[in-house]
Amino acid sequence: MKFNTDKKSLKSALAIVLIGVALGAAILFWKKDGVGVAPAPRAGAAAEQEEGAHAEQAGVILMNASQIQTAGISLAKAQGASIGNVIQLPGEVRFNEDLTAHIVPRTPGVAETVSADLGQSVRKGQVLAVISSPALADLRSASLAAQKRLGLAQLTFQREKKLWEDKISAEQDYLQAQTALREAEIEAQTARSKLSALGAGEADGALNRYVLRAPFSGEILEKHIAQGEAVKEDANVFLLSDLSSVWVELVVTPRDLDAVRVGATVRITSAASDTSTTGKVSYVGNLLGEQTRTAKARVVIANPDMAWRPGLFVNAALIRGERQVAVAVAADAVQTVAGKSVVYVRVDKGFKAQPVKTGNNDGKLVEIVAGLEAGTEYAAGGSFVVKAEQDKGSAGHED
Repeated sequence: MKFNTDKKSLKSALAIVLIGVALGAAILFWKKDGVGVAPAPRAGAAAEQEEGAHAEQAGVILMNASQIQTAGISLAKAQGASIGNVIQLPGEVRFNEDLTAHIVPRTPGVAETVSADLGQSVRKGQVLAVISSPALADLRSASLAAQKRLGLAQLTFQREKKLWEDKISAEQDYLQAQTALREAEIEAQTARSKLSALGAGEADGALNRYVLRAPFSGEILEKHIAQGEAVKEDANVFLLSDLSSVWVELVVTPRDLDAVRVGATVRITSAASDTSTTGKVSYVGNLLGEQTRTAKARVVIANPDMAWRPGLFVNAALIRGERQVAVAVAADAVQTVAGKSVVYVRVDKGFKAQPVKTGNNDGKLVEIVAGLEAGTEYAAGGSFVVKAEQDKGSAGHED
């Protein structure tokens, strides 16, 4: 009986052990295959992520047809074209010397007030400074005296003329009065001319008060006068220039002199930005510099927004005839990325930056020397939007 009981207990213990082993194996298998593993992504999202990753690796700027239309990006195909034969010339913006003046007081004195400041825009006739001048006081005194003598000579002449006409006095007295009148007129006119040459009129208040006025509208670019300072008659107290029009001085090599003619249209582009404008050649020098062996040419351009500041370096493009090129794109299509010229070509999922080597640029079309084949579709207008999207992608990737 005891033997049977022990046999049953042994079987029960063995069964418990086998059940425990089975449960342990099941737990280990479940942890390995299920616990800590994120649920699998949906098939669509996974495809999108994979597609975006592949596009990024391929350098594609993702844009669908709707986005392209909304952004106002126009498409065109690279093709052969007749493009202007462009001559590139370096230049520098300078003052329009016809509208620039060194203002001098023309009479010595001491500055009583100075109302004009550096950089201030002034109108023609506006008061710039007031100078106390003893020399001017002497001239005005002489002018006043001459006017008084002229008045007295006129009265004497009228009296002697009447006496002579009435046969009361001799003709000699009449002729002497006439001569004195003419001399008084000359003296008074001379005194007025001296004042006019100084830009000063008759006395309006103090005889020594000299008002320095702007000869034309412009901007004060230099100021060399202060209140209480003694100034000479030839001192450059102000530099005034009308910057609404400026000159562009071009450097022309002997090889290009035949192409640069007065009246030719030139496209001016700032070397510091993409700002550009057009003007006409107004002067071409006849002599070559002894040191540089180049000639000077001048282009007059309008400067309404004051974007063209004197001292700014520029590039000038002068078109001389036309020639046929194998591949050309719109001028706005060429962008600069990392110091290289690129054109954004159309691909299946958007655009891709294609490095190119450019040739002549006539302002409308750009010759593509290498990097792009004829018939390639590209972003012609609004390519800056594609560039902005590319920059966004680069910034996101860096983060």
